[in-house]
Amino acid sequence: MSTKKEVLLTEEGLEKVKDDLEQLKTKKRHEVAQRLKEAISQGDLSENAEYDAAKEEQAFVESRIVTLENMIRNAKIIDQDRQNKNFVSIGAQVTIQEIPDGDEEVYKIVGSAESDPIAGKISNESPIGAELIGKREGETINVPAPGGTIQFKIVSID
Repeated sequence: MSTKKEVLLTEEGLEKVKDDLEQLKTKKRHEVAQRLKEAISQGDLSENAEYDAAKEEQAFVESRIVTLENMIRNAKIIDQDRQNKNFVSIGAQVTIQEIPDGDEEVYKIVGSAESDPIAGKISNESPIGAELIGKREGETINVPAPGGTIQFKIVSID
């Protein structure tokens, strides 16, 4: 008996998952089916690299569809308007400053399904995100890193 894990998403994140799912179910499935059809028409499937690649892509697409459907089914929407801005929570945008060098970074704390560090969205389960959750502006956090612990001060919570 498996228990379904809640998938924490912002409203924006849920819309992106739904858009990705729609794209896979309509456009991508059709493209892969066309590739398979063309590969099959080439004859001998035992040594047909194009057929093998298309089958692998089809398996990936179908697996991703199931994953996205499960994410939607188990989604818990984070109500950003009702967030307490005194504490860091999922949905908050946090400005942190590295100690002692003073470099500032801005992150939005999101559920793991929405995580995109390059876009400044970090998971509440990531090392920095996990340390930030529940902390207040002005507090200092210690984040374990491969080269040792890094210290950050919370500059602001929006």
